[in-house]
Amino acid sequence: MSLLDQLFSQIEPETPEVTSDGRICLVVGLGNPGPEYNGTRHNVGFELVDRLAAERDLKWKRDRKFRSKIASANASLVLTKPLTYMNLSGNAVARLQRFHKLDPDQILVVYDDVDLPIGRIRFRPEGSAGGHNGIKSLIEYLGTKEFPRLKIGIGSAGGRGEMVGHVLGKFSQEEREELEKVLAIAQDGVNCALSAGLDRAMNQFNGRTTNSEEES
Repeated sequence: MSLLDQLFSQIEPETPEVTSDGRICLVVGLGNPGPEYNGTRHNVGFELVDRLAAERDLKWKRDRKFRSKIASANASLVLTKPLTYMNLSGNAVARLQRFHKLDPDQILVVYDDVDLPIGRIRFRPEGSAGGHNGIKSLIEYLGTKEFPRLKIGIGSAGGRGEMVGHVLGKFSQEEREELEKVLAIAQDGVNCALSAGLDRAMNQFNGRTTNSEEES
């Protein structure tokens, strides 16, 4: 355990407000904190939960004991952006899970996926890390890979040696225009998962693309 973890582990949590009832209660957007990362491919998870907070007129608050920014709609929904940097995202999410007494299937994680092209999203009920360090951290800290996730395509890197520059790079103007369209679809998809369940969201949104939206 690092010195920083020891410091935070000494902070006693308050009484949880969120009740576990089998529904998704925690939506996690993965990304890196700091203005230098704004608009990068690795931060599309942050962008999606920002949209969810804005449509609910919620304000983000920094919570030191959770090492996150939190936007809480009511007793059944919490939005969060871990401030641990991507590789330690699981530390922040595990704190929130313990505090709210949530099962892993009540946590929906939104993140970037280089294996999906821009314009595509994919809900999954569980899975491996697939090379994503944020998901690897969540699996480590939660002790399971069985938690729902929403992958947002950012397109592939030119090669393995170019991966870091790709995910930490910013979208071109054309890519950004496409991303805004797919973020709107993803936003609808998460709201569907929250109201009707993950299976419904998978059925309705996994085959949807920005092209199919324009054709309909």
